[in-house]
Amino acid sequence: MKSMDAPPPFRRIDTDNSEVFAFEIVGHFTQADIENAYGLLDAAYEGHEKIDVLLRASGYDGFDWSALFDPLTFKGKMKALHHIRRYALVGGPAWMGPVVGLFAPLTSIETRHFGDADEAEAWQWLGARPVE
Repeated sequence: MKSMDAPPPFRRIDTDNSEVFAFEIVGHFTQADIENAYGLLDAAYEGHEKIDVLLRASGYDGFDWSALFDPLTFKGKMKALHHIRRYALVGGPAWMGPVVGLFAPLTSIETRHFGDADEAEAWQWLGARPVE
């Protein structure tokens, strides 16, 4: 399979609550993938003053560091501060939990990290369930 045929690393997860937006990240992502994810978030913001977000990161495999410093990434993060009420991060590498704990007090977004085995608790915290 050619890399252009690979599925996108950010994949939407339908939920039973219109104010809870969820997606999973699988593999490695680039600046273009981040722009796509912020586009998905922009669509979720429409019609909602605030939303909650769940990110399942159990398939995460890194990102292009240059994406952190891109103006579009910064713009997306600033917009998220105005629209996201709660953010649940599920799984991911061992370093993600401590990083979430370090940065959570610095934003207005209530943020929690959940282990892979605690995903059901994350959904309960957000008041939603995934829809198959």
